[in-house]
Amino acid sequence: MARMGEATTLAAYVDAGVPVDLTNESGDTLLMLAAYHGHPETVTALIHRGADVGRANDRGQTPLAGAVFKGEDDVVRALVDAGADPRAGHPSALDAARMFGRDDYLDLLGRSDTSGPVG
Repeated sequence: MARMGEATTLAAYVDAGVPVDLTNESGDTLLMLAAYHGHPETVTALIHRGADVGRANDRGQTPLAGAVFKGEDDVVRALVDAGADPRAGHPSALDAARMFGRDDYLDLLGRSDTSGPVG
């Protein structure tokens, strides 16, 4: 459901007791799967239900970095608005934005260098 963007159905399952930070065998949370596959409505539904926006998978990747990597603008914005740390994970969202020359993401994420606080 997270991969397919089935926000309403997934939200109902979470509301009924499925853990919002449920993970698969790779440590990908529902939020990571929704973010990486470009489903902003599902991402928002999970965030509103308490999903951990900074939880990295077993490879150290965060939902924000995955969304930046995939170029999912609406997902990136939703995660940033929810407080996701652009420096977390490896590679971080900032690293991914630099790698792909996404100045728009660098602006959204706070700065284009790694010194000082973001924002």
